[in-house]
Amino acid sequence: MSGTVISRMRWRALDRGGEDNCALTHLDGGWMLVGHARFHDDLGWAALDYVIRCGPDWTTNSADITGTHGETRVALRVVRTGAAWQVNGILQPQVAGATDIDLGFTPATNLMPLRRLPQIGRLPCRAAWLRVPTGAVEPLDQTYTRQRGHIVQYHAEQTGHATQLRVNEHGFVTHYPGLWEVQHAP
Repeated sequence: MSGTVISRMRWRALDRGGEDNCALTHLDGGWMLVGHARFHDDLGWAALDYVIRCGPDWTTNSADITGTHGETRVALRVVRTGAAWQVNGILQPQVAGATDIDLGFTPATNLMPLRRLPQIGRLPCRAAWLRVPTGAVEPLDQTYTRQRGHIVQYHAEQTGHATQLRVNEHGFVTHYPGLWEVQHAP
């Protein structure tokens, strides 16, 4: 699968030791994010690689997450077909209708809704929030609101989390207060 690399990002975790490197590639049939997250949390060190494929409309088609998280090996394949989601071939009806995958360990997955967000306006959306290393998914209703420029208000209904994201011209988060900041964006 070949394509054109549009942007590369490197983030530093602000709430723990860690970093994430990601590349956005434009393909004939859509988009692909390829990333490598390394971080430490209460389960120990994680080394997770992810590949997310999106259609031309920036909705998630599939995601593969592999690596280790603490002592647990991770090998997750998430697929969206229409409104239905599966994790490793098992139907996940609790997230039916979600348009995006949300990998809580990286700011990269904010990209998809941010690319659909108008220059000025509001975008409510539902994500399939993947819990690594278990592979459990939960619905996460999110709202992104841009009043102007590169500042976007973010709110997640189920967690009550709200913050102001700074984004770049490609739609990547460059500052996620308390969680992530860009280290390098060639």
